[in-house]
Amino acid sequence: MDFALNRTSADENLVMFRDTVRRIVDEQLVARRAEIERNNIVHREFWTVAGAAGMLCPGVPEAYGGLGLDFRFNAVVLEERGYVGSWVGTAIHSDIVADYIIHYGSEVQKQRFLPKMISGEWVGAIAMTEPDTGSDLKAVRTTAERVDNGYRLNGAKTFITNGIHADFVLVVAKTDPAMGAKGISLLIVERDFAGFERGRHLDKVGLHSSDTAELFFRDVFVPAENLIGEEGQGFAYLMKQLPQERLSIAVEGQAAAQRAFDEAVAYSKERKAFGKTVFDFQNTRFQLARMATKLQVGWAHLDWTVNRHVAGKLTAEEASAAKLWHSELQGEITDQALQFFGGAGFMNEYLIAQLYRDARVTRIYGGTSEIMCEVIGRSL
Repeated sequence: MDFALNRTSADENLVMFRDTVRRIVDEQLVARRAEIERNNIVHREFWTVAGAAGMLCPGVPEAYGGLGLDFRFNAVVLEERGYVGSWVGTAIHSDIVADYIIHYGSEVQKQRFLPKMISGEWVGAIAMTEPDTGSDLKAVRTTAERVDNGYRLNGAKTFITNGIHADFVLVVAKTDPAMGAKGISLLIVERDFAGFERGRHLDKVGLHSSDTAELFFRDVFVPAENLIGEEGQGFAYLMKQLPQERLSIAVEGQAAAQRAFDEAVAYSKERKAFGKTVFDFQNTRFQLARMATKLQVGWAHLDWTVNRHVAGKLTAEEASAAKLWHSELQGEITDQALQFFGGAGFMNEYLIAQLYRDARVTRIYGGTSEIMCEVIGRSL
């Protein structure tokens, strides 16, 4: 059954939008899966094709060329990509970078960056993680020293999604290291800025459609007009936007888990063992039944969470709980699903192998499962 049917969040506009997204995903990602996996990066033209179809930044207001839609439409893109096993970085571009500019950017920044993000002409990234700094954003070492008419940026970032394709990067840096979290600011670094260099195109276990890179900043001059919002408010902005980032990961994880389950059902009905299909064994059906039940609960919870976010009521703790639960579910379902394939599940020619590789990192990025437990635990 199509996971999009009979959803509480479905309406005619969402259905039409999903049809468009599904077509682009099939044409650009599914049809070119082997090429993308081999190259460890999605083809650049995907971005402009997706942009022309209205698939990028659907929440950008109409004043800046966007569709002005709510997060349910972002979720549709996440679901369709997650279901086919493609983790190309549209979530970073549309759900995170665009929102920082919408909520905290100047009018000049909105007019300059948002239309090109919508069209896919420009790809956005955000650089938080450093070689020695993961979830502890207060500990970033990248600095942005005040100079005439701007900042002098120095530091290094790693594990940056869209790092290769990015035409600009929101960089988390300390403009006043003595102030700790209150000294963190967000700066826009553009592709052609002198001293901005890309390091290795990182070779990941999975998520091969998502290009990930090291970034280096050596005395990069960033003009004052490329400061996002107010100086020293970067950490506050990050905390306000993290719930949507974590919700995005939850959506993708749920969709990927559903695909792993669907692959397991289909294969178990074909694979023969001891004179009958694997599906004919009661133990198989019982295991699949439990998996189906958890997925059913997952979709109901996901719709509740997305609708709560659209209504402006989703808390940081609720978003963390969603990220924790759905990423853990993805790992559990994918691991169980692969087991039904036997040795074939360990062969890269089968989609389940890719889904298995991709699943592991969702319990790490966007905040580890342990960090999610800490966030939730502090609220109890």
